[in-house]
Amino acid sequence: MLRFVQARAIAPALALCLAVLPARAQDATCTEDAMIVFDGSGSMAEMGFNLMDEPRIFEARRAMTKAIPDIAQHRALGLIIYGPGSADGCTGIDLRFPPMADAAPAILSAVDALQPAGSTPLTQAVGNAAGVLLAQGGPGTIVLITDGKETCGGAPCRLAAELAAEDMTLHVIGFKVRGDFFAWDQQAGEDYRQSEAVSRCLADRTGGLYVSAATVGELVAALRSTLGCQILF
Repeated sequence: MLRFVQARAIAPALALCLAVLPARAQDATCTEDAMIVFDGSGSMAEMGFNLMDEPRIFEARRAMTKAIPDIAQHRALGLIIYGPGSADGCTGIDLRFPPMADAAPAILSAVDALQPAGSTPLTQAVGNAAGVLLAQGGPGTIVLITDGKETCGGAPCRLAAELAAEDMTLHVIGFKVRGDFFAWDQQAGEDYRQSEAVSRCLADRTGGLYVSAATVGELVAALRSTLGCQILF
C-alpha cells in the first residue's frame, strides 16, 4: 500500500462523495477512471514568464473550460486541489470528489472558484489521488497539473515506484514552468540526479507522459493527450 496515502484522512470524504455520485455511464469509451490533481498553490496567482502576462490561474481556467467538457463525456473524472486552506501551507490538499460521470460542471466550478494560496505538496496530493482510485478498485490514471516543484518535503520519485507497483499511470503537465526542468534539491531516498525534473520521474517511472505547456492552446492539447480518448482527438 502506498506509504504516502493517508487512508484514514481520505475515507470519510470519499464515503461522503460516493454517497451522492451518479452511476457511471455504461457507454464510456475510456476504460480507466482518472483523477486530476490540480495545482492551486500561491504560484498559480503569479504572472507567467514576464510581467506582461496574466496570472497563470486565469489561463488554466480557460484551458480547462475548453478541454474538460468533451473529455468528461467519455470518462469518469475526479478532482484533488492542493495549496489553499492550511495554516502551514503544506496540508491544504482537498479531495473535491472521486471519479464520476459527467464531472465537467463540478470540475470547472471548483477551478473557477479557486483562489491560489499555499505551497506545493504535490507528492502527498498524488498519493491521495492514488488512494482514491485504489479504494474504488483501481488502478487508474492520474494527471498532475503543476507549475512548479515539490516544496513540502515529499519524495516524488520514491512515490513513483510505489505507483508503478500498483499499475497506476501518472501523466504530468508542467504549465508555464520556468526553464526546461523543475529545479529541486536532492532529497533523502531519491536517486534521480539534480538535473532531472522532479515531476518527470513521476511520469517516467509509471509509463506516463510529461508534457510542457506554456500557452492556453498547449495546455488544452496536453489535457486532451493525457486524459482524452484517442477516438475523440
